[in-house]
Formats: sequence, structure tokens, C-alpha cells
Amino acid sequence: MDDQPALTRSLGVVDGVVIAASSTAATTSIAIGTGVLASIVGRQVPILLFLAFLPILGIAGAYARLNRSEQNCGTGYTWVGRTMGPWLGFLAGWIPLAGTVIFLAYTTAITGSLLIQSAEKLGFTALDPNSTAQCTALGLGVLALLTWTAVLGVSHAARFQKYLLIFEYVVLAAFCGWGLVVGDQGFSLSWLNPFAIDSASALAQGLVLAVFFFWGWDSAFSVTEETRNPGDAARGGYIALFTMLGLFLLGAIAFQRVLSTDELVTNGAQGLTYFGAKLAPEPWATLPLLALMFSAVASVQAGVIPTARLALAMSRDRTLGPIWARLSRRGTPAAGTIVMAVIAGFVAVLAFAIPTLSEAILAAVNTIGLLVALYYGLTAITAAVRFRGLLRGGIREALGAVVVPLVSGIVLLALGVYLAGYYATLSTEWAIGADNGWFSLAAPGVVLLLGLVVAAVAKWHRRSPYFTRRSASTEDTLAPTIGH
Repeated sequence: MDDQPALTRSLGVVDGVVIAASSTAATTSIAIGTGVLASIVGRQVPILLFLAFLPILGIAGAYARLNRSEQNCGTGYTWVGRTMGPWLGFLAGWIPLAGTVIFLAYTTAITGSLLIQSAEKLGFTALDPNSTAQCTALGLGVLALLTWTAVLGVSHAARFQKYLLIFEYVVLAAFCGWGLVVGDQGFSLSWLNPFAIDSASALAQGLVLAVFFFWGWDSAFSVTEETRNPGDAARGGYIALFTMLGLFLLGAIAFQRVLSTDELVTNGAQGLTYFGAKLAPEPWATLPLLALMFSAVASVQAGVIPTARLALAMSRDRTLGPIWARLSRRGTPAAGTIVMAVIAGFVAVLAFAIPTLSEAILAAVNTIGLLVALYYGLTAITAAVRFRGLLRGGIREALGAVVVPLVSGIVLLALGVYLAGYYATLSTEWAIGADNGWFSLAAPGVVLLLGLVVAAVAKWHRRSPYFTRRSASTEDTLAPTIGH
């Protein structure tokens, strides 16, 4: 489908940083995820975030090298498919598609909750900020508005997100910095000791969820076909990744300096609001709530953008329907963006089955964490396989191109397998809830099974060329990587 109109190259490295940072949603992750991690590993949240960063850094190197050899907005879907085979490649595309839909669904509900909390500040108390139904209903309206801005063009969206990021990071840094100074919870070196975690299952679950904290930095690579210099995609991803590490460690330590473990766990989705209220009087205490709202808004919009590009790449191969490949006059996949938002809204409505927002968030994070570990691991191992010829080169090339990506990918896959086994033995009967092992295992299982069904349709009904395309060899891909 080479006759398809091309995406417009209008982005620079700053735009890549903004899109990656917005997708990662540091403020939302800190505000909500810190309490979730604390419920699993107690006060060891800071060291867990650092440990999760290490394999992610190795995987970022794999993405950068793969992107240099083959620029494609399909990223892992394209790279894994050409190197490891079309079935694994399709799953490497399907998983982030499905994961982002789930992410958009629960972030939509979070946005609604934040609107209700803001209304409460103004004296309107008729709605419940922890009701999944009420929060989702409000959030769907925001999703529709943000989808419209994404349809206008990715450069417009990046510019809008940039201003949101500046505000939220200034507020987050100011409050967390102040919390480090005035917090009454004594700092302990045990916070940096992973061996203080109670069990191997808690460590595995905590690491997978901590990996989820960083999920989204690869969005910079999803817009590589719209980036003026393809190398800027890697630069944007790296800058966003290291920025996220700094913010996550600052936020985790500051939260633990101000809040007890019980306070972290109990406040859940209202964690940042509670944190702000303990540090400052009104109206200053409202600033963290506004920062969190801006973070949620930016992440919803940023989630729609790379996912529509991934679906575009899949549609060009006829593994998805033609609607995803339609480009507007502005050179954006407008139709696919709208359809993606509609699907996310439908999934958000399905979450009504989980009564409280905190439970819905934990269920979604458990599901996405397993899926992210799987597709990041697959992509990293793909880089090691594709560039295995560099083992015959110098030590630096061998480590950067093969050894580090391979180890990083194996670590994430092993964590996912271990955690899946733990979930399988956690509960004796089925129930809809984040604390039910069978539910936590069934949700990602359904995503994978559905992906295999869609892949089968693409292969035998659509007769997609993706399933018959020649695989990439080491020789095909070494030249663009040597010397970088």
C-alpha cells in the first residue's frame, strides 16, 4: 500500500519529548500509582521504581537501534514481525493497542473524578468522586473534546500538551520538594533496600506495576514518520525517560516523607489531593488537584495519538481494516483517531461492573502491567536477534546491541510469567475484582486470545501480505546502526 498518502513531517525533538512525557503521565502515575505500589511493597516504592527503570533503559536502547534501521510508526509490530515472525509481531502491535484502550478507559474515569473533586472545592457535593459510573460519564465528555483536538493535527496536540506539562511539573516539583523538607515521616535507608520486601510475589507484582509507571515513553517512536529527523524520536524518548525517573523518585520519597503507608493506601485515587492538603492551606492545596487534572487530560490525548498511528501501520498491511489508514487533508489518521476514542469509551462503560474507581484502576493497572511486560520484552529480544551479528564486533557494540536488550527483555518476560503463575494460584473461585487472581489473569488472557483471532482473520480472510513478507536478516539491518 505504498500509494497511500504520507504522514506530514512536522515534529521536532521537543514535540517527541512532550508526546512521550504526556503519554507516561508522571503526575497521574505518582498521584495514583504510589498508593497502589505501597499496598504491595510497603515503603520500598522508591527502590522498586529505580529497579524497574533498568530494564526499561535497556529496552529504550533496543527501540532506538531498531528505529535507526527501520523508521515505521508501527514500531514493535513492524520490527518483531519482520524478525521474529508475523504472529508474534501482530501481538506486539495488538497488545499496545488493547492496553491503550484500557488505559484510556480508566484515565477517562480518573478525569471525571478530578472534575468532581474540583466541583467539591467550589461547594458542589452532589456527585461521588469514587463512583466509577459517575466519573466515567463526565470523563467521556472530556474524551470527546480531546479527540477533536487530536484530529486537528499532532503538532497542535503537542503544543497544547506542552503548556499542560509545564504547569503540572512546576506544581509537582514545588510540592514534592516542599514535602521532602517539612515531612514528618522519617527517611529510612530501608526504602532503598529491595530485600526488605516481604515476598517474591510482592516483588514481582511491584516490579511489573513499576514498569507500568514508565509505559508511554515509546510514544516518541510512534510519531517517527511525522518527525523531521528520525533520530529525534530516540532523543525525545530518552529525555522523557530520564525525566520520568527523576520525577518518580522525587514523588515517591516526598509522598513517604509526608504520608504513612496507611494514608498512601487508603486515599488511592485522591492521594495527591490529600498530600497537597497536608502541606498547604487553600487555595494552594488545590494546585496539585489541578496539576493532576492537566496530567490526566494530557495523557488521554497523548494516548489517542500514538495508538492511531500504530493502527495506521497495521491497516497499511491489511492486518486491520481500511478505515485506520485513512488520512485527512491535514495528513493525520483522523478516522482512526475517532474510532479509537469510541472503542475506549465503550470499554470505559464496561468498567461500570466494578463499583469503586480505586478497584477499577487497580484492575486496569494489573492487566496493562502484564501486557506491557510482554510486548516490551518481545521488542527487546527482537533487537538482540536482529543485530546478533554485532556480537562479532567490539564489546561496546555487542553489549549495546545484543546483550543488554536480551537481558532486559528476558527479565520482563520472566516477571510476567512468574506473576501470571502467582495470579493462577491466588484465588479459588472467580469474581470480578482487582484482588481476584483469576480475574487479574483472565483480563490480559482475553486480550491475547482476541488478538490471535484478529490475526487469524487478517491472515486467512484479508490475506494480509504481512504474513508472507520476507523476514529481516542481520545483514539487512547492520549498516544503519554501526557507528551510532
